[in-house]
Amino acid sequence: MKTLVRFQLSLMMFLEFFIWGGWFVTLGTFLADNLQATGAETALAFSTQSWGAIIAPFIIGLIADRFFNAERILGVLHLIGAVLMYMMYSSVDFGSFYPYVLGYMILYMPTLALVNSISFAQMKDPSKEFSNIRVFGTIGWIISGVVISTVFAWDSEAARAEGMLKYTFLMVAIASAFLGLFSFSLPKTPPSGKGEKITIKDILGLEAIGLLKNRNFFMFFLSSILICIPLAFYYQNANPFLAEVGMGAPTVKMAIGQVSEALFLLLIPFFFKRYGFKITLIAGMLAWTIRYLLFAYGNADELVFMLYIGIALHGICYDFFFVSGQIYTDSKAGPKIKSAAQGLITLATYGVGMLIGFWVAGQISDMYLNADGSHDWTNIWIVPAGFAFVVMIIFAIFFRNEKVEYSE
Repeated sequence: MKTLVRFQLSLMMFLEFFIWGGWFVTLGTFLADNLQATGAETALAFSTQSWGAIIAPFIIGLIADRFFNAERILGVLHLIGAVLMYMMYSSVDFGSFYPYVLGYMILYMPTLALVNSISFAQMKDPSKEFSNIRVFGTIGWIISGVVISTVFAWDSEAARAEGMLKYTFLMVAIASAFLGLFSFSLPKTPPSGKGEKITIKDILGLEAIGLLKNRNFFMFFLSSILICIPLAFYYQNANPFLAEVGMGAPTVKMAIGQVSEALFLLLIPFFFKRYGFKITLIAGMLAWTIRYLLFAYGNADELVFMLYIGIALHGICYDFFFVSGQIYTDSKAGPKIKSAAQGLITLATYGVGMLIGFWVAGQISDMYLNADGSHDWTNIWIVPAGFAFVVMIIFAIFFRNEKVEYSE
């Protein structure tokens, strides 16, 4: 790969995830502090990610793969996204904010597939080259936290009181406009399915539905949906929780989770070889339980180390279940339906599972809201901790251990 192309793809990935991390991490805190949103309203805002994940395959399958170059669609979506981000920055109440965040996520979620398609089209061996490009996305997410907490301190207690978190949307609007314009200079990536007939069955990955006849795959599929409920609690509540209990610069400290994610990604082949797929997934689910118990009983004073450990467990929580699950799905599907199988799992998890999870998290947050506007975080975190533990037990009992080949 030419140096210029490598630079272009790396910058594209950096900006793609800088944009996502630059507002989504602090969204819950912004909604509570700036728009006085309830837990249910916050859940509605976060659920836009799920609606975006459900609608994204239609945008990719019906438009991007058939009619237009991927880099051009990426550019248009991010330019429109910049306008929507500016409107979110300008919103003064939840009623005016919600339509913009819904529209934005419907446009943003397809870009996750587009940046991958653009990258793969320039690679001779994606299995070896892609990780070196994708890592810049993780760096972008981390840097967004550094900018919010360290450069501008928008998430400090004093700044939050003045409503400064709204500037995250302005920052992301500028970044989105830049990526939108930059996208038109990216290597040309023509539509891959031009002239081919495509059905709703293809788009939703329903061709892979037959895999559910296999007991093991069905248990994995069911567990994937259920474990998204505790996952939604983290995305929706972690930043507001850390801010409310008094942890300074919470956004940049949450970036420890992304560092952990990058490190544990490298350990998955070792765990697969040493302990097998079943134990790896059980370790991921157990990590969710431990993380939330640490959040439930830790504090920002003498027990602050418990909060740091809880954040750092993100690599095990996410990689050991979701990334391992992608590898397992790939191995079970066979060459003809690999894409369909991955699409089905994505639809089930980021679509259905997290849609349910965000709703539950919102209801629980409102249930344990104190009269003074603070939350009973111990009881809030006990719910996903217990739920993850039950899912782990069900999986451990009904999933029969099997060997999964991992090829580097």
